[in-house]
Amino acid sequence: MERKKLDVDIVLDILKETLAANPTSSFTASLLHQYQERGGLSKKQLEGLHHKASKVSAISTGKLATLEAIILKKPMKHKSPLPQPTPLFTKDETAGKLITEILNKYPQHKRVVFFKAKYDNNEPFYVTETEELKRFYKLLIEK
Repeated sequence: MERKKLDVDIVLDILKETLAANPTSSFTASLLHQYQERGGLSKKQLEGLHHKASKVSAISTGKLATLEAIILKKPMKHKSPLPQPTPLFTKDETAGKLITEILNKYPQHKRVVFFKAKYDNNEPFYVTETEELKRFYKLLIEK
């Protein structure tokens, strides 16, 4: 974090005043230590500091307002919602119609029964299998 004026540091002033008002607060002490070590605080830490500092009456409202502005200036991190799951395989409705029509007329046709089992198990059809199914439909139904 790069500061423009080194002599004015609102966050450090608020940290010191909050720690002076409540010297047993380990939260404020750890924030002060981290601020001095790293030179900045995260948005959540600043929000926690603002919550603690707003309870101290010795801190001026101008400093609290400046701290609020610093908090609002920080970017918000949020997770985007997960996308809706999509099925890996979509059934080919035309193949399903062809299978049912052939099996209505010829229920014992072994190859079409195999296609029906494959269709019911959501297994994808190869191009050759769909062509074979269409050929069966032309031969058996569209005589």
